[in-house]
Amino acid sequence: MKIYVDYDDCLCETAKAFSVLAERLFGKIVPYEEVRFFNLQASFGLSNEEYEHLMLEGHRPEVILSYAATPGAAEVVNEWVDQGHEVTIITGRPFSSYEPSRKWLDMNGFDRVKMYCLNKYGRDTFIKNSDFNMELEDYYKMKFDFAVEDSPMAFRFFEHLPELRVLVYDRPWNQGEAFPNANYSRVRSWEQIRYAVYTRRMV
Repeated sequence: MKIYVDYDDCLCETAKAFSVLAERLFGKIVPYEEVRFFNLQASFGLSNEEYEHLMLEGHRPEVILSYAATPGAAEVVNEWVDQGHEVTIITGRPFSSYEPSRKWLDMNGFDRVKMYCLNKYGRDTFIKNSDFNMELEDYYKMKFDFAVEDSPMAFRFFEHLPELRVLVYDRPWNQGEAFPNANYSRVRSWEQIRYAVYTRRMV
């Protein structure tokens, strides 16, 4: 099988880290459980300048390397690799964060998995000088059987794959989201993700 896995908030507890950063930088106290929008500018009530500063700070190499891994993710992903499945990490992180993002993966048990930066959300304007990315036309040539994703904004990138089974990792910002079709299912742990892929059934 071919499996798409999103990076932030599927493998890595990024939003939790950004919640701490927003409080430290701007005094914005928004607990992770109250992050209601995938758009962190809206969730934290930031100005454009504050949001840019938050993104720059959150993508500094030493900050990226400090993020916690999502429990159970490395174990399941490595099981898939051992079983011969093709796992690909597709991230919306800015292209210039590739090197520390790749290092984080290697440090946290995802060293056998390919990662591509894809400008999913049109956010690659605050960090420049990138030389590693995947263009949309190349992404749309790829085929997957399962996808693990947390962002409702990313669902549109699955429209070309009508048979794709999408496992939506339960996060505060997607809890009220209506899914596009019956191929989407909410999961609350990597154990549920493992079960869905193993049985090829929705959970």
